[in-house]
Amino acid sequence: MNAPIVRPPAGQTEKPRPEEGRFVTGSTMRHVVVMASTGSIGLVAIFAVDLLSLLYISWLGDPSLTAGVGLATIVLFLATSINVGLMIAIGALVARSLGARNRDGARRLAASTLIWTAVVATFAVLVLMPLVPWILGLLGARGETAIAAQLFLMIVLPSNVVMAIGMGMSGVLRAVGDARRAMYLTLAGAVATAILDPILIFGMGWGVTGAALGMVMSRFVFVGIGYYYIRHIHDLLARPSWNDIFGHARPMFGIAIPAVLTSVATPIAAGFLAGVIARYGDEAIAGNAIIERLTPVAFGGLFALSGAVGPILGQNWGAERFDRMRAVLRDSMLVTGGYILVTWLVLVLARDAIVAAFGASGDTASLVIFFCLVSGPMWFFNGLLFVSNASFNNLGFPLYSTAFNWGRATLGTMPFALLGAHYGGPEGAILGVGIGSVVFGTAAIVTAFWAMRRLERAAGGTSQG
Repeated sequence: MNAPIVRPPAGQTEKPRPEEGRFVTGSTMRHVVVMASTGSIGLVAIFAVDLLSLLYISWLGDPSLTAGVGLATIVLFLATSINVGLMIAIGALVARSLGARNRDGARRLAASTLIWTAVVATFAVLVLMPLVPWILGLLGARGETAIAAQLFLMIVLPSNVVMAIGMGMSGVLRAVGDARRAMYLTLAGAVATAILDPILIFGMGWGVTGAALGMVMSRFVFVGIGYYYIRHIHDLLARPSWNDIFGHARPMFGIAIPAVLTSVATPIAAGFLAGVIARYGDEAIAGNAIIERLTPVAFGGLFALSGAVGPILGQNWGAERFDRMRAVLRDSMLVTGGYILVTWLVLVLARDAIVAAFGASGDTASLVIFFCLVSGPMWFFNGLLFVSNASFNNLGFPLYSTAFNWGRATLGTMPFALLGAHYGGPEGAILGVGIGSVVFGTAAIVTAFWAMRRLERAAGGTSQG
């Protein structure tokens, strides 16, 4: 079901501002590259700092601590994935309203959807907190590994509410096309963590507790700067009203519920894979923990690309520029291919250095090296799936995104991981998951082009040249 575009009241006109509808003109490739590259810098910075935190923990010389923080990250990934779904809804609605030149509607939407984001994130924390020991047990955490993971989560998980609001503010900045400040916002959180972690982990001697506190503090920095940007720079935050809060709930959750379901499929799949790998001991768990932190650093550009495509498509849909929407999807595929080639080459060449940095040996080292060698082709098809999901979520087909992501997380992950592990151990499990991504990535991108043609036919086939 298509979520409605919030337009000005009948008879009321509104003077467009320079940043409104900026994606409906100019080179689509340039918009994709600029939005994705600036988003990549911020996202990769955050992920790099997370990787650095795990590196610091590994330097404490206890593999159970490295494994514990790695498993805790998977649980945090689940909470963050809920935030991602909410952020997608905020960005889609605000971008669409701006594309239709209704700035007042965009301001009201930003305010009410951020409130709903805080409410949902609070509920998620209240549900997850008592389930932490059970979830860690499913992931294979035992003994000191389980203790370290639980300690980390008890400190960090409540701050997910703060993180959700900050991510929502980032969605507003991307909706308006301010890629530069969206980048600064994420960079600020990353820099705060990079400064605090060594002080708290080593300087204060707090170890895992220090790493957790550093993450919490950085999230408050994230929100403070985000509020300044959207409130004082763009004036895109109206005073919330009860009518708007309840009136905007339906369009928001019409996008957010399928988007959240789509997003949480990824950590569910990661958790299942972690459980399979955990059968092979703490060294395998530690290797998978390094991979889980290394993956977003290496392929964070694909996450940023999927976030970049949404506002561009949303504005062009609001302007009924279907020709440009198709061009955006084609350009995104080309950017995905080029990015994967470069990243894969870097991983292959740096594989021994990565292992040495973590002081990894035995099964831990073997698993990390194997991932570096095979990750490129796997992530190309994951990239196609991400781009397709962004188009589904922003063009009124969120259930398609849900279906494809859960299909990959279940049929494309579970049987392939189990079969791969049976024949090839932890390495076989990773390879099996990669094979499963090929089918779903290909099917998703084909369906995305079909969905655009359907929208164009519904609009009477009108498209500006």
